Amino acid sequence: MQDQASVIYVRLRKQVIHPAGAPIRLRDIARILADPSMERELLDMVLSRSEPSDGNRIVIDMLQIISRIKAKHPSVLIEFIGEPHVLVVIQKAPRKPSIVLFVLVWLLLFFGAGLTIMNFHADVSMPEVHIRIVEMITGHRDEHPYLFQVAYSLGIGFGMILFFNHLFKKKWNEEPTPLEVEMYLYQENLNQYVIAEEYEKMRLAESSPKGKQP
Repeated sequence: MQDQASVIYVRLRKQVIHPAGAPIRLRDIARILADPSMERELLDMVLSRSEPSDGNRIVIDMLQIISRIKAKHPSVLIEFIGEPHVLVVIQKAPRKPSIVLFVLVWLLLFFGAGLTIMNFHADVSMPEVHIRIVEMITGHRDEHPYLFQVAYSLGIGFGMILFFNHLFKKKWNEEPTPLEVEMYLYQENLNQYVIAEEYEKMRLAESSPKGKQP
């Protein structure tokens, strides 16, 4: 009688990071609201175990969770809220960061960004523009307006700091930076692609002769 009157509300997370080899429990991927007498049991329910053949990403959808819950509590009502699936990213043991690799990447980005800015300035004849601006302000033509160019260079760096709203670990406000927004959109698109690929693998496995029930 208790199961007949019980309703379980399940809300899956969009993405979780899980250590390799550890069992994936319901508490790891979802929040639930249920009768206290069964809530702890449901939270500790093992849904899957990561295997090396699974790769570093696993998709668990609501049908898998419903079947596991119904196997233990056939009469309960299950209400899903939000996402119909969750992407589990399997995290292996972290590797020690390489100082040499960090320095190489830093140098690549530094000189790459510098060459990009210089090539852009060469394309638009920026030195001649600076000379013309200084001539308009002072009334005298200076072929080497170093003071103006130094101020302009500092302004580029200061403008980039304001634009990206970030200096090392310091942020001026809670507004996301353009880079963070682009990274978020990239991650969303990547997750959708991975989920679609995983569903396709599941469909092929179910349609194959080995995956069909006798």
